[in-house]
Amino acid sequence: MSPRLPLAAALVAALAPTPAASQASRAPAAPGPALSAARTIMAGAPLSVFLSRVPAGARLAIARPDQPATAAIVVVEASGAVASLPTPGLVGLYELRLTRPGDGGPVVLLRQPLETSAPSATLAAPAQARPGADLPVRGIGPNGWRDRVVIVAQDAPAEAPGPFFHPAENAEATLEAPREPGAYELRYVMDAPVSGPTVLARRPLHIE
Repeated sequence: MSPRLPLAAALVAALAPTPAASQASRAPAAPGPALSAARTIMAGAPLSVFLSRVPAGARLAIARPDQPATAAIVVVEASGAVASLPTPGLVGLYELRLTRPGDGGPVVLLRQPLETSAPSATLAAPAQARPGADLPVRGIGPNGWRDRVVIVAQDAPAEAPGPFFHPAENAEATLEAPREPGAYELRYVMDAPVSGPTVLARRPLHIE
């Protein structure tokens, strides 16, 4: 006949958690949202961000590190597994943020440093053409969504209109040369947040 346990020992044994209950109490918490993106990028270039487990209504923002959650330079919806947002056109230190709506404004869930480097661009095209002729043109640069490769008069401002194409869609295109003879130039114009329209490259074009 087995000896009887003392009363205190019996109570401890009765109150001890079962193995199943102990394992349940140590179950890991569900993982939170995550993002992955480059930490350095050419100013004005689109930034691709890979996302997982983001809550409904979440947004991606680029801001200065010292700016509050309510202030941002760029804001886009964080929907799907991959999102893209334009970067500022000025060299500097910024912060990529994942936010969700809150009662007092956006709540920052995740943040990652972001540094932009000096933007540059290259152009290729004939140096001269006949009025109205088809002109094969190539332009490569930050390739932001609003960047343009455009033909304008040599003294035209950065935002001047003219025959153009978006290098973000295709690096090469055929543009119609101006119909009036004279001195023109082909430009790569970056149009990014903070900087606005900025001429990154020029190539003389003579129409005769």
